[in-house]
Amino acid sequence: MMDKLSLDIASHIMRSFNRHIEIFSELTRSAQQRFQQCQWREVQQAAKERTTYYEQRVQETLTVLQHDFSIKNLDSELWLQVKRHYLALLARHQQPELAETFYNSVFCNLFERKYYHNDYIFVKSTAKRLEQLPSPSIYTSYKPEKSGLKATICHIMNSHKTTIPFEDLNRDVETLIRAFKKQARKTRYQLSELRFDILNFTFYRNKGAYLIGRVLSPAGETPFIIAVLNNEKGGLYLDALLTSSESMAIVFGFARAYFFVDCTHTYALVNFLQGLMPHKTKADLYSAIGFHKQGKTEFYRDFLHHLTHSEDKFELAAGIKGMVMSVFTLPSYPYVFKIIKDKFSPSKSMSRQDVKDKYRLVKLHDRVGRMADTMEYSEVAFPKERFNEQLLAELMQVAPSLIRYENELIIIAHLYIERRMTPLNLYLADALANKNDSAINEALRGYGDAIKQLICADIFPGDMLLKNFGVTRHGRVIFYDYDEIAYMNEINFRVKPKAVTAEQIYAAEPWYSVLPGDMFPEELATFALANPRYLKAFKIHHEDLLTASYWQHCQQQVANGIYEDVYPYPNEERFCFLRKLTAAKQKNTRHRV
Repeated sequence: MMDKLSLDIASHIMRSFNRHIEIFSELTRSAQQRFQQCQWREVQQAAKERTTYYEQRVQETLTVLQHDFSIKNLDSELWLQVKRHYLALLARHQQPELAETFYNSVFCNLFERKYYHNDYIFVKSTAKRLEQLPSPSIYTSYKPEKSGLKATICHIMNSHKTTIPFEDLNRDVETLIRAFKKQARKTRYQLSELRFDILNFTFYRNKGAYLIGRVLSPAGETPFIIAVLNNEKGGLYLDALLTSSESMAIVFGFARAYFFVDCTHTYALVNFLQGLMPHKTKADLYSAIGFHKQGKTEFYRDFLHHLTHSEDKFELAAGIKGMVMSVFTLPSYPYVFKIIKDKFSPSKSMSRQDVKDKYRLVKLHDRVGRMADTMEYSEVAFPKERFNEQLLAELMQVAPSLIRYENELIIIAHLYIERRMTPLNLYLADALANKNDSAINEALRGYGDAIKQLICADIFPGDMLLKNFGVTRHGRVIFYDYDEIAYMNEINFRVKPKAVTAEQIYAAEPWYSVLPGDMFPEELATFALANPRYLKAFKIHHEDLLTASYWQHCQQQVANGIYEDVYPYPNEERFCFLRKLTAAKQKNTRHRV
């Protein structure tokens, strides 16, 4: 009887997972149609919907197990058998690593944390068995010596173009070849010595489509991404070529929205992508292709491995302490851990749920490369011995409701984990101390760019103090404090009234009315950019951000459904820019002649 019950439970969880993948894949496949038809609002809506699918399927599964199977308390013998049956089902599954994570989610929502070990759940993955099997076909190889370089590339492009023609493929391919020759030294060989490996599916995100592959030559491997855009007039065009792992990693960055890519063999795809971008972890890549729950699983496994093989202690993160969150880190690990305080500073009129809702908004929104993605965890166990005394005292003081001890473990009931960055205020202070004017100028240009790109995505950042932005290892400025973000239509952008009388000039408090939602852009110069050196650098590129009229214009643009394009690569690398540069050089040459 128990054997049949355990098999039924395992089978139901697997059916639920398969249903999740079916629905997930259907929406993913339809990304091609949205791209072809320039359905940009639908693109954003689909991204939000797909991010919620996993939780919906888990909740549906829980409901059935609790009501139809009457699962309330853990029956040890029953669930050991459930896992054995599930293992047998995994042996025939094409996506075992994803199915394991789904099982874990169901189990961990049913039972207490003390049962979260490998007897009952998949702390260790069984998916490595896939490495012993023949590799699935996820890419196509091309040898340009057969048809010639240009003809081969045209064939590749047409194989991925869907039903929309290119506006001028010959022009774009000629630019692409020139860009390859300029950027990628390893491709400068005879055609007979080259091979192109192109992934068999297109990566869609926002308004872009991306072809990904590698060039093999006697000098080694050159990874690449080719960006394709829709001109919204019935034609496609190649927009950029990226040939370094670093630039590709930015396209797959943790501040970007998730790709839509229709690939059944996720394990093989992630391995292929990691070969192109070695700095990216499997956690990064699973998240980037839309499987953010699998990204969390992979991250946690990596984290446990790192804890086992390191000895340093958790400590408070560098920078000014937050009024809403307490942040700690492990010096040897490039992430921070953020918990919501029990009580906030008096100026913060919000609840813990309000803060969670803001983080949820960011998870579902287009992050345009300027808001850090976060991983949300519950019931996380840490070795108590790895926390220094200062950190323990801080956590017990600011969030005692979230902290408890179990023997030699500290259990944190709820936290967020995100990539560690250098706080912008500390980055600028260091650059100022070292008289690094270039670093100051670039960082403040990036700070303004971040604000403008968030505005374009219909996000008002709220608290724009420098401490709420970070600088990545690529030098990119990212926003990471979400407790005051809002949609643009929720804010009233005002010109600050000018003081006229002596009473107004010397008033300790504002003498004019200030309502909730009012924002005075010129105050950025006073509060965020009080240092004259910072303000001077900021004004070179972003003086318009200090005017209410700029914010009001952007607000109206968003209200009208007009969103500025934000590209995951520099404008200088766009083919339209390169062609203009080439034309200008040719014109100058003719003039000199």
